[in-house]
Amino acid sequence: MPDLTNQRRMASLLLKCGEGRVWIDPASQEELADAVTRSDIRSAIKAGVIRKKAIQGTSRARARRHAEEVAKGRHSGPGSRRGTPLARVPKKERWMRRIRAQRALLTELRGQKKITPTVYREFYRRAKGGMFRSRAHLLINLRLAGHLPGAS
Repeated sequence: MPDLTNQRRMASLLLKCGEGRVWIDPASQEELADAVTRSDIRSAIKAGVIRKKAIQGTSRARARRHAEEVAKGRHSGPGSRRGTPLARVPKKERWMRRIRAQRALLTELRGQKKITPTVYREFYRRAKGGMFRSRAHLLINLRLAGHLPGAS
């Protein structure tokens, strides 16, 4: 196996790339050992004996797969969390989710005639005041007040 260091160096200059990206055909190494001038290397490049390898980038396949999993809700355990719960879901966001769910429930119950408009208004105001932690808490209070069947 001949030493083709000089040929590789000249080829890298002609191909305008690093020596690591110069590919030399293993079958033609013996003939290339005689190529000592730049014109010899140019003709070898034209013949396809010497080529420039493609730039190898960083694969995004793993990153894409990870992003898909995160979109499904994976990788969100305590070890992956940075920031306080308030930083992850702001107070206002949590309030909006909670109040919208409670108001939707009240509207639904009023629409089904399970509660009267007076009771609806009373519990709407209480919900606005932040009295209930969740929909379930609101339902418990409605049952305890005797406005819904199945008092706990």
